[in-house]
Amino acid sequence: MSQRKLIIALDFANLNDVKKIVEYIDPQQSMVKVGLQLYLAEGKRALDYLSEKGFTIFLDLKLHDIPNTVNKAVKEISNFNVAMTTIHLKGGRDMIEAALESASNTKIIGVSVLTSLNDDDVEEMHGSNFDNQFKRIMKLAETTKIDGIVCSPQELSKLKELNKIKVVPGIRNESSGDDQKRTMSSTEAYKNGADFIVVGRPITQAENIKTAILDYI
Repeated sequence: MSQRKLIIALDFANLNDVKKIVEYIDPQQSMVKVGLQLYLAEGKRALDYLSEKGFTIFLDLKLHDIPNTVNKAVKEISNFNVAMTTIHLKGGRDMIEAALESASNTKIIGVSVLTSLNDDDVEEMHGSNFDNQFKRIMKLAETTKIDGIVCSPQELSKLKELNKIKVVPGIRNESSGDDQKRTMSSTEAYKNGADFIVVGRPITQAENIKTAILDYI
């Protein structure tokens, strides 16, 4: 697994925009994330281009389907130069095990609760508070062989004993007023046990991208 702790989210609609940004990114310094938007727009082309540029790739598609479908999807993903990919833990034990079965050298990372959700959102959807929902999902992660989890920085303090990779989005060194509701600075996240942090707009929309990257390493 890569020793790079910063994952830069390439949340763009086309490869031309990606090319403009990656010229400022050192592949020895940071990993890159390909999310749903870029993957739907460019698919294999984006993965091949980033591989050729020497980047370690985090493919964040948050798979959530029946076990057989997820098994086949992960098998396709494992054919590419993808270090980590994501599934929803809410897909259940059988789905998690199906993903692991076909993962090969790709690490499977389970999404807990999206960082765009807060306690009111969880109550509305599941009829329970955030803490109870999170504990139930983490119990599932603990009792499977999944390689790691995605969680907001606010949950890191609850995961001191979890011996799995912790990938943490929702990192903001400055207040941004965007759709991330459970945020923390990069320094605090690393201190609280994050193995990797994911940062998108604060870097990719910065006036000086190279300087912005240094703020998060």
